[in-house]
Amino acid sequence: MEFAEEMYGSLARCDQRAKGEQYVRGLLLEGRRKSIQPMAARLADGDEQGLQQFITDSPWRDEPVRRRLAVRMTGEIDPVGWVVDDTGLPKDGRFSAGVAHQYCGALGKTANCQVLVSVNAATDRASCPLGWRLFLPESWDQDEDRRVRARIPDEMRHVPKWQLALEIIDELIGWRLERRVVQADGGYGDITAFRIGLQERDLEYVVQVKGVTSAQPADAVPLAPEYEGRGRPPVARYPEKPVNLRELVLAAGREQTRTIGWREGDRGPLSGQFIALRVRPANDAQRQDDGVLPEGWLLAEWPEEKDEPVKYWLSNLPVDTSLETLVHLAKLRWRVEHDYRELKQCLGLDHYEGRTYTGLQHHLTCVTVAHAFLTCWRLARGDPDAVRPQMAAA
Repeated sequence: MEFAEEMYGSLARCDQRAKGEQYVRGLLLEGRRKSIQPMAARLADGDEQGLQQFITDSPWRDEPVRRRLAVRMTGEIDPVGWVVDDTGLPKDGRFSAGVAHQYCGALGKTANCQVLVSVNAATDRASCPLGWRLFLPESWDQDEDRRVRARIPDEMRHVPKWQLALEIIDELIGWRLERRVVQADGGYGDITAFRIGLQERDLEYVVQVKGVTSAQPADAVPLAPEYEGRGRPPVARYPEKPVNLRELVLAAGREQTRTIGWREGDRGPLSGQFIALRVRPANDAQRQDDGVLPEGWLLAEWPEEKDEPVKYWLSNLPVDTSLETLVHLAKLRWRVEHDYRELKQCLGLDHYEGRTYTGLQHHLTCVTVAHAFLTCWRLARGDPDAVRPQMAAA
């Protein structure tokens, strides 16, 4: 497979490159389980022991493979956005790397699982994970027995998911990929430090937030009390208390909404009623030296049958950005959910049965290579919804 040869070209040894290509073929073959034993049995040249060693024990580095993949897929997809998201992998037991009793989106409840953070290149036609990070719960920081069993690197400690997302983004920027507009759900967008981190990296964003997030109207002006000549000059403050985003939209009124379509769905065009306002999110961490809060976009979705908006987003896109563009970017996250389903249901993202951190990272990289191959195959056919190709067993 030429695609796998390109992706694994950074591996120093020819036997490692061969095992990488073999593992990807195993992931692409039909079959319910994509763990090593059943994949090796389906491959005519299957080598269970060799595949096990390649994934679990071989010291090859993931980063060069993922960099090749990110560069290739950015060129193939030409993404309009980098979508930040995370997904849960249900697990039994307590010794798999990073496993804990935590919220699992795949199950829609708190359960025993691993959680992976990803940043994905996305358009409406195609998308692909560019980077992954395993979320390590705080309970793992002091549990030396589990750390040793799972071979967790000493330097790897608990880091909030939003910081893991910024780490991936820093990696993509370090690979000199062109910056894209970042999208994220409320688990990331509600965190002021995450939005500031994007701003500090010169990244534009459209991120979901809660309606209770506080803000000032765009035309609000801070005032400084008269300086009496003693001590530090007083800092300018806004005379009126901030209100929440919900109140700002309700005050603007439903008559300000417009019907906007954002893509073709399985049952026809998808559209809804949206309103966009200029606001100043009221976070002291974002306040400038003169006391002014930066101005940005508030986007809200307000269905006709609802008394108030149901979703809210904040964005730092330019003031001349159209409502159509804001809506399209806000709704782009659907592609990642599509990817997660295929990665799990067809390519075995959650089928790795080993417990080690390195093994999981190697499996993630190989699954991403397989997914990228399918994406390229579909784009070449001009059919983003085509079923995956039938792969030869050898």
